[in-house]
Amino acid sequence: MEPISYSRHRFPPGIIQHAVWLYFRFSLSFRDVEDLLAERGINVSYETVRRWTVKFGKLYSRRLHKLRPEPSSTWHIDEVFLKIGGKQMYLWRAVDDEGEVLDVLLQSRRNTAATTKFLRRTIKRHQTTPCVVVTEKWRPSMSAVRDILPSAKHLVGKRSNNRAENSHQPTRRRDDETTRTKTATLQVYQVRAAFPLNLHRLL
Repeated sequence: MEPISYSRHRFPPGIIQHAVWLYFRFSLSFRDVEDLLAERGINVSYETVRRWTVKFGKLYSRRLHKLRPEPSSTWHIDEVFLKIGGKQMYLWRAVDDEGEVLDVLLQSRRNTAATTKFLRRTIKRHQTTPCVVVTEKWRPSMSAVRDILPSAKHLVGKRSNNRAENSHQPTRRRDDETTRTKTATLQVYQVRAAFPLNLHRLL
């Protein structure tokens, strides 16, 4: 795996990694991260934190995806409603039964074609198919799973899909906080989904 270059950066990699991790892992603003670092005696401006997230966020996300183990055989598929730039969008998310986010995809539609596209993308990305798929009791999802994964066991029901629902919670909190600015993008959601609770997985 090619190392990430930190040349021409005044701060050591550990501080940069910690700042980027704080921003993407929790519902924090750039100024919140600035304050948390200042509490530890690290004087970094919020604009510097913003630049770090732009430069290193995607790189960290790719590295984390490569370091992840193979997903378990049970996948939970769900979508959450978002407003981006005043337009209704749907953020699709797949997680396994251990809570690992397998993939996210932002789409403008919520129908069979959208579910099919997301399933195919997730299967292609991980080069594997699940034995069990859990979704809400919604006809387009049920139809897509039946067509794409006919041999998989399909479980439906809101309570059965709590794993995916819980995975959406940080996104909902962040979306509520950014509703006025309308700055959320697919790249931000993809990067955020990759960041683990344990910072050491970045190192």
